[in-house]
Amino acid sequence: MELRQLQYTLQIAEEKNFSRAADKLHIAQPSLSQQLSKLEQELGVKLFQRNTSTVELTYAGESFIEHARKIMDAVKELRQEMDDISQLRAGRVVIGSMPITGSHLLPYVLPAFKAAYPDIDIVLREDTSLHLEKLTAGGGTDLSLLSLPLQEPTLTYEPIGEEPVELAVPPQHPLASRAGERDGIPLTELKDEPFIVLKKGQGFRKMTIDLCRQAGFEPNVVFESNNIETIQSLVAAGMGITLVPHFIARARRSELIPVYLPLAAPQPSRTLVIAYRKGRYLSKAAEAFIETFKQTLAERYNS
Repeated sequence: MELRQLQYTLQIAEEKNFSRAADKLHIAQPSLSQQLSKLEQELGVKLFQRNTSTVELTYAGESFIEHARKIMDAVKELRQEMDDISQLRAGRVVIGSMPITGSHLLPYVLPAFKAAYPDIDIVLREDTSLHLEKLTAGGGTDLSLLSLPLQEPTLTYEPIGEEPVELAVPPQHPLASRAGERDGIPLTELKDEPFIVLKKGQGFRKMTIDLCRQAGFEPNVVFESNNIETIQSLVAAGMGITLVPHFIARARRSELIPVYLPLAAPQPSRTLVIAYRKGRYLSKAAEAFIETFKQTLAERYNS
């Protein structure tokens, strides 16, 4: 049974005449009769009682027409829905985000996306970078905001921004007086400093530890937190120092504000990406979200 056979049968039932139905369908009458006969043979019933000048529905035909109308209506609705999705008039995107990074960036990205695509629903899932990678690899999100390097081999990504890594120190720290230096602070000068870092499972913790090791020392970690906002407040209170991504350092929401210093060249940075599973079809809504993220980030931080 084919959709065109349903369409042909509905037209015959409406016109009650093969010639008029064929004209409306823009096909030859013998072709229309052949398709109807083929359908009746497949179903094992007669759908129409053929008379000299007209055709009438049989009992089976009446039942068939009732269901055929529902099927064709459903097909029409399906096509309309797919057209709406393809034209970004409907849809849904499930976004994964690292909580702190997302809290600083998504308040700018989401309103911009909603303004451009008001009928696209966004579902937000927040978790640590490690859990987000597994969630994204398993199809739990369409896209996830992460930073390189990715640990999960089944993921691919679109780069959306590069941000320098800065040093945060208490306002009374001796290094705070060097805030105006252009050359930045060498990481080697931090080997004896007490570090406050993120807890395990968060990508930026690993980056902080790796940068210190590349500079030739193991950081003296005196405190850990799941929240980089808490870490910055503890730094400002004089409990230690830390490394902070540039976007987060710029969003100073607390009264306890550290002094932020550039690090010496080659200045370390992290690459923010939108990651998704390799081989996964990206809807137009998902592609639009990636593009909106890139544009918003560029307008806000690169202007």
